[in-house]
Amino acid sequence: MSVPLFLSDAARPGEGEPAGRIVLDGPEGRHAAAVRRLRPGERVDLTDGAGRVAECVVAAAGKESLTLDVLRRFEAPAPRPRLVVVQGLPKGDRGELAVEMMTEAGVDVIVPWAATRCVTQWKGDRAAKGLARWRGTAREAAKQARRFHLPEVAEQVTTAQAAELIRGAALAVVLHEEAAEPLSRLPLPSAEDRGDIVVVVGPEGGVAEEEIAGFRAAGAVPALLGPTVLRTSTAGVAAAAVLLSRCGRW
Repeated sequence: MSVPLFLSDAARPGEGEPAGRIVLDGPEGRHAAAVRRLRPGERVDLTDGAGRVAECVVAAAGKESLTLDVLRRFEAPAPRPRLVVVQGLPKGDRGELAVEMMTEAGVDVIVPWAATRCVTQWKGDRAAKGLARWRGTAREAAKQARRFHLPEVAEQVTTAQAAELIRGAALAVVLHEEAAEPLSRLPLPSAEDRGDIVVVVGPEGGVAEEEIAGFRAAGAVPALLGPTVLRTSTAGVAAAAVLLSRCGRW
């Protein structure tokens, strides 16, 4: 069984008491004590979500908090190259499913995209609530996957803003069922290139021709993911699996 991971700023070096003792309270402490029912002697890891980690053992358990003794602190390097997925807004709860799977796989930045053919529209309060759900889903999935660097769920972008992300990328790919070149054969950036890999995933209705044209003008390459047509909620994680294995992160 893997060691449970909780989010806490106390994972940062220099935090906590001089003897290396941390009190985990608040929502994370309540979950650890009341839901996970962790007891003295059990191992726990804390992270601040930015790579800083404290390996701990439970010294005492209260009703809504844990007292932890720090065994070791370290900082995990951020993975390179970063993988950014521009995700067309899916309908229903498939957006949260996509975020969950991409977070578990290791995607570093998830960008909600208001594509032309999106059935779902994020406007006003709905945009704020949708973004909050995606960020909450990413947070919980990152803990489940024991990620020391939480993925960023960015603000919703327009097609023009997505094109700007493409212009700054080391490699940008638009998944398209009519592309001639498979994703598995595209040349990847060299190790010296510090730019991001950006993947654009269209909504249920696909990427419109004018969007494809705009993305190509910005430097993106259309690529075929495979012989089958995947849902928008699963295409991102499938593409991530291909790219993360090819660039050596898996």
